[in-house]
Amino acid sequence: MGTSAGPAADARHQGPVRSGAPDGAGPVRGRHLVTRPEHAAPDPSAGPSPAGEIGRRPLDPDGELRELAGDCVHCGFCLPACPTYQLWGEEMDSPRGRIHLIIQLLDGAEGGEAAATHFDRCLGCMACVTACPSGVRYDRLIEAARTWTEERPAGPAGVAPLPPRSLRDRVIRRAIFETFPYPRRLRALTGPLRAAQRAGLDRLAGRSELAARLAPELVAALQVAPGRPATGRRNQAGRPDASARPGQRGRAGQAGLPERIPARGQRRAVVGMLTGCVQRVFFPHVNAATARVLAAEGCDVIVPRSQGCCGALSLHGGRRAEAARFARRAIAVFEAAGVDAVIVNSAGCGSAMKEYGELLADDPPWSARATALAGQVRDFSQFLAELGPAAPRSPLPITVAYHDACHLGHAQRITSQPRQLLAAIPGLTLAEIADGSICCGSAGIYNLVQPDAAAELGARKAAAVYGTGADLLVTANPGCSMQIATALDTRGTPLPAAHIAEVLDASIRALSPTTLTAR
Repeated sequence: MGTSAGPAADARHQGPVRSGAPDGAGPVRGRHLVTRPEHAAPDPSAGPSPAGEIGRRPLDPDGELRELAGDCVHCGFCLPACPTYQLWGEEMDSPRGRIHLIIQLLDGAEGGEAAATHFDRCLGCMACVTACPSGVRYDRLIEAARTWTEERPAGPAGVAPLPPRSLRDRVIRRAIFETFPYPRRLRALTGPLRAAQRAGLDRLAGRSELAARLAPELVAALQVAPGRPATGRRNQAGRPDASARPGQRGRAGQAGLPERIPARGQRRAVVGMLTGCVQRVFFPHVNAATARVLAAEGCDVIVPRSQGCCGALSLHGGRRAEAARFARRAIAVFEAAGVDAVIVNSAGCGSAMKEYGELLADDPPWSARATALAGQVRDFSQFLAELGPAAPRSPLPITVAYHDACHLGHAQRITSQPRQLLAAIPGLTLAEIADGSICCGSAGIYNLVQPDAAAELGARKAAAVYGTGADLLVTANPGCSMQIATALDTRGTPLPAAHIAEVLDASIRALSPTTLTAR
């Protein structure tokens, strides 16, 4: 770049890329977003508080958040990539607008309910991180903002920057976070959920304006929960075995999987396998297919019996301390397993586990261990692409539409590997989904706590999937699979869905495409 060139657009501490007034968030009329209380009002001559103190509680004691927010040059590249900005066209529902709010809170302002709502509306899909030319770590910023609501400080020194949630919201979120990360508790709910579905209550509730107004989270749960039996056992044709009870466990391992599955042929690696929470309860057949494919590719697969939640839902939901507790347990379990890599077949879980080093950076007894474990974590597709194929693939004449899960494509930047694995299957045709980088609306617990926005995003994704003319939807995240399948059913164009591990498993075992589509 010559001396006559302007400042680099992605350089830290430099101004907006456009000349003139900063292209920041404009005023929002009729919305009370933030106030600057008297006890926190800064001295204009002193500039903004570097620690972002409110009362006596520093929000950003080491200045990290302010530095991250300062990387934003207001270019607006994030706007067309952001699903909520696409829905509403509201500046404060864009990453740029939310960063503007975060900066105000760091400067000592107190956010109102409207500000908290704008943070809650964010899916955390990280499409903006992919689109940003300045490399802004919006993921770190939005996770911090969510902790200001979820982990409210105690004592007189703890004046929070955002108002407390309503009692109703606190009860709903507590129920979610005390259920989903615990497979036994989640499994206990599958019976009532399926009984309600068989009785048609999900469709009835979906048509009821009263139910949608009084209990939208319950309506969403009834509609999104998969209706087929949750069993890891399958018959010779590859279909779920109806004789097995939902959630039935074997004597060892997770959901019927033995603790050690030996490699077929020459052993090439010893890997640990995360079975997950939602995956284990609702999609154990995906875990079974994952283990079979890894074994066929020459891996000894270790499935630790004592593993639990990885902490992904908690971390992405602003419950950082809770996520850290889950992370420590996962680290200890997989350290004891003595494996070369930890394989994860759920995009959100893999993304969270790769962040363990950052999550526990300020915990000296665990920081080095967390970084080491995070370095061993591999997404299923990522690992297979690195390992290279060993098992022969049989023809699988089928057209599939592959959906990029946000926490795989954006958070982990894994997009080419799944496509390479699918394209290598003889007879398989891969169809691309229009606007494939846009979130489907699942986003962890988003489709439960923001059901209207999630439903609209799901409808858009379903229309795009249907437009491919594919026989099968393929993805790498259980939440996406449930969300898109529900949206396809709602529009009257149902389409079977499968995990990429199931597709590879069918090809390696020379099964018919009907084992994937006849569901």
